[in-house]
Amino acid sequence: MLANGPDSFIWWEWVGDHTDDIWARTIEHLQLTGSSVAIGFVIAMAMAMASLRWRGAYGPLAALSGGLYSIPSLALFGFLVPITGLGFRTAQIALVSYTLLILLRNIVAGIDAVPSSVIEAADGMGYEPWRRFLAVDLRLAVPAIIGGLRVATVTVIGLVTVAALVGSGGYGVFIDDGLSRASGFSTPIVVGGALSIAMAVAFDVAFVLLQRAVTPWARAARPGAAT
Repeated sequence: MLANGPDSFIWWEWVGDHTDDIWARTIEHLQLTGSSVAIGFVIAMAMAMASLRWRGAYGPLAALSGGLYSIPSLALFGFLVPITGLGFRTAQIALVSYTLLILLRNIVAGIDAVPSSVIEAADGMGYEPWRRFLAVDLRLAVPAIIGGLRVATVTVIGLVTVAALVGSGGYGVFIDDGLSRASGFSTPIVVGGALSIAMAVAFDVAFVLLQRAVTPWARAARPGAAT
């Protein structure tokens, strides 16, 4: 059994003394994650609607999003710091860019997967295009859209730990603190890493439950599909 002290894998007394700091970093991590995914979703939805309206726009928009996604996070943070400085805004700009490709692909794929028979039926019922898009197309694309949000959110939660290098806060502060200690004090690293993983798992499960809650027709169709 590991000793409960500075040289142990995790020093519980340190954890108890830093509960306020842990809570503050949790709020920072949630704020940066939530705002980045929300902004990315709005931008990706606008890009998806443009792609659906003008099909030729999808290729360039996907290529742009893919180019941003392929940039290593440290390189992107380093590029932005001289322009936007250290802090929340720099981290947010970078994190938003990493959500665009995931969300754009899932939104377009989800809407494209709507059966043509459903579209024809909605048109036959007198739905105007904008009304059909909101009431039918988007609704049936919900599983794919939530799937994109799920992947984007978990990805951003992991990247927020790296964003601490530019002064954005979050659990990465603990990891940086532990790594900077010459004594090799591991407790901050363990706390930051464990809480980041726990948050990612919690959001992943939450999105799965949300998808089940808002798509009851998918569950109802399973027994019939199996017979």
